[in-house]
Amino acid sequence: MAGVENALKEAMTIEGALGAALVDIGSGMTLGSLGHANDLDLTLAAAGSTDVVRATLRAAELQGRAGETMEDILTTLTRQYHLARPLTGPGGQGLFLYLVLDRARANLAMARHHIQRIEGELTI
Repeated sequence: MAGVENALKEAMTIEGALGAALVDIGSGMTLGSLGHANDLDLTLAAAGSTDVVRATLRAAELQGRAGETMEDILTTLTRQYHLARPLTGPGGQGLFLYLVLDRARANLAMARHHIQRIEGELTI
């Protein structure tokens, strides 16, 4: 079982990781973050992605997708991937893991696999 700090450190070991955060879906507030890209305002990016997460969750609800779990949301930019993964475990409802990857260095499939494992081990 990993706490928030350890989970973020683990996320930063993913090849190409530029930043990682744990974000509250309701407020957009970052509960913890790590990052090392000079041109990345991780708090601002995570807050902006909160709107995307909320809208996607709402769209799934409106479509009658009850019982289905959203695994993640991918935003693809020219040089980056932004991956948001809503937490589904106990204590994690209303939160999402946010990962920013350097598109030139990251393996998206492996990053998704790692973030899924991290989410499974995270304790809030």
